[in-house]
Amino acid sequence: MGFPANGSSDKPLKFLIYGRTGWIGGLLGKLCESQGIDYEYGSGRLENRISLESDIANVKPTHVFNAAGVTGRPNVDWCESHKVETIRTNVVGTLTLADVCRDKGLILINYATGCIFEYDEAHQIGTGIGFKEEDTPNFIGSFYSKTKAMVEELLKNYENVCTLRVRMPISSDLANPRNFITKITRYDKVVNIPNSMTILDELLPISIEMGKRNLTGIWNFTNPGVVSHNEILEMYRDYVDPNFTWKNFNLEEQAKVIVAPRSNNELDATKLKTEFPELLSIKESLIKYVFEPNKKTGGA
Repeated sequence: MGFPANGSSDKPLKFLIYGRTGWIGGLLGKLCESQGIDYEYGSGRLENRISLESDIANVKPTHVFNAAGVTGRPNVDWCESHKVETIRTNVVGTLTLADVCRDKGLILINYATGCIFEYDEAHQIGTGIGFKEEDTPNFIGSFYSKTKAMVEELLKNYENVCTLRVRMPISSDLANPRNFITKITRYDKVVNIPNSMTILDELLPISIEMGKRNLTGIWNFTNPGVVSHNEILEMYRDYVDPNFTWKNFNLEEQAKVIVAPRSNNELDATKLKTEFPELLSIKESLIKYVFEPNKKTGGA
């Protein structure tokens, strides 16, 4: 499970982080500061091998974290019309970084996506049967997801890579436009489907600990269980804005206003929960890390 080449107890931690301007990359830097971990952001472009080798030579990290990637602005529909740019970063760039890290004997903690699955006959809504780490991706509805599934499959061959399948990331910063809660509170209409999600306030510190433990392989990086759009918006109304209202529509109606279909699934978080028994279920984590700190009403 581990990769023994680095992070030994006699060598102080030094993290090299890619994705300085991104949401997760920015939060990682703040977490390192709060934990007293020495870190630097990479300046090289992921697809430029020489620039990555230069970063590693200059920073001399014990671990590398990759939170860089193309998700598209304002959303993944961007990737449908920018396919080469999406491949350059999400496939060529990520593989180049993994390869350079392997050459240097370094673990790469790679923030990937769990949006490579969709509910099917064997994994139906409401059954509690989630996709496991070893399951083959079955969702290629968007070009973004297609590239992510490709690169995950290839990264399985790199024994130095820890792949974290993030889904619909949420944080306590409700002003952040990338926050899943912020997104759905601003939509005209929302679908209402249970999904696995990632509470960053709880899980990003766990990812740092995973680096310290030199864990590798694929991990479903979500809180256990599922939560639906309506359940989140009900919490938002009860804790934050008692006057908040919303409208639902179905997948057929949603398809008319988006370019690419979206992934809906439940991921099985047993592997992560076994390694980190303190991990909260998605609804518990939402209340503790997101809604209690943002409480403006009398509460639920």
